[in-house]
Amino acid sequence: MKTAQPQLAASHTKGAVDRRAAINLALATTGFLVCFWAWALLGPLAPGIRERLGLSFAAQSLLVAVPVIVGSLGRIPIGALTDRFGGRRMFPVVSLATVVPVLVLAYAQDSYAALVIAGFFLGIGGTAFAVGVPLVSGWYPPARRGFALGVFGVGMGGTAIANLTTVRLAETYGPRAPFLLVAAVLVAYAAAAAVLVRDAPGPGTGGSALRRTVAVARLTVTWQLCFLYAVGFGGFVAFSVYLPAYLRIAYGLSMSDAALRTAGFVVLAVAARPVGGWLSDRRHPVPVLVACFGGVAFLAVVQAFQPPLVLLGTVAFLGMAALLGAASGAVFALVGLVAPADKVGAVTGVVGAAGGLGGFIPPLIMGWVYTVDQSYAIGLMLLSDIALAAAVYTAVKMAGLARPVTTS
Repeated sequence: MKTAQPQLAASHTKGAVDRRAAINLALATTGFLVCFWAWALLGPLAPGIRERLGLSFAAQSLLVAVPVIVGSLGRIPIGALTDRFGGRRMFPVVSLATVVPVLVLAYAQDSYAALVIAGFFLGIGGTAFAVGVPLVSGWYPPARRGFALGVFGVGMGGTAIANLTTVRLAETYGPRAPFLLVAAVLVAYAAAAAVLVRDAPGPGTGGSALRRTVAVARLTVTWQLCFLYAVGFGGFVAFSVYLPAYLRIAYGLSMSDAALRTAGFVVLAVAARPVGGWLSDRRHPVPVLVACFGGVAFLAVVQAFQPPLVLLGTVAFLGMAALLGAASGAVFALVGLVAPADKVGAVTGVVGAAGGLGGFIPPLIMGWVYTVDQSYAIGLMLLSDIALAAAVYTAVKMAGLARPVTTS
């Protein structure tokens, strides 16, 4: 009986920690979803904006790419700041900062310059990813971290919400409606996060954001993870922001139909992300990544020949969605295995920036290639080559990574 009492107390303590971990995972996922909803607002509207303002395809591509690059590069300082100040402070800050460009976009839709400038600051919403990963990682042990981060990755579904609702809200209630709704949701979440989010117990971390970023930049594994995430998550971002324009031009779909199909792509990618994390926990992230990248390489070649959308084209796109989503989950399962525990935020910021940059470049290339060649085949073949290179690199160079590295 004397030994049962401490065991019972430990059981209660573990249960309480598990509940708090689950609550903070839910809050972080919600914040990620809401901020990504805001971050993706311009993508579904871009074809209509191009037609209304008489823009070139390259100008349209730049409009949707600007928030992506800002949200990507912004993850570097935001991740380091999260290591120092914690997700409890940073989630409300990022959410409220995103409200300003969202409101500007509601009232500045007839000026291309204003749209680009507001889109620049809209990129702040994309930095929420670098707040959530260290928050969630702090609450979960390595053996469960891959699945937990995969669940957090469901917040990518904010992009699906944007594609499902933005055009319909604008057509039904006016062009300002989607922006005003998102601004209200962001404010409500910021208030909830300020009250409810808690950082995991443990010692705080010192040092400036710059020093922390420089420290993780010296780790070879940081740049290896950057490459893998640039292919996995970057491919997802590129498709999610450019697919409406691609479907509209290549297959002649209406703006609402293209947005709906893009939402389906995003939903499947989002659903596959925790699956990739779960498989990585059960086996290892490396074989999961090799399989995912190899599949993307094959399906990109199939789509390069622009098969009929009714069957083969749909299968190719949905297959790539599932594989890219699973790959994104597997990469951050690998981050959980190899990143120093006190620098997860900084590593996440750098790796997350690489993922976003991986999504910034393809839309620009696709727009430029189409302007020159009136074809998307070259861009899709390039995606296939890069995915194949990522599969080979992962199999050859990453298989030995199984424990955290040190900075000493």
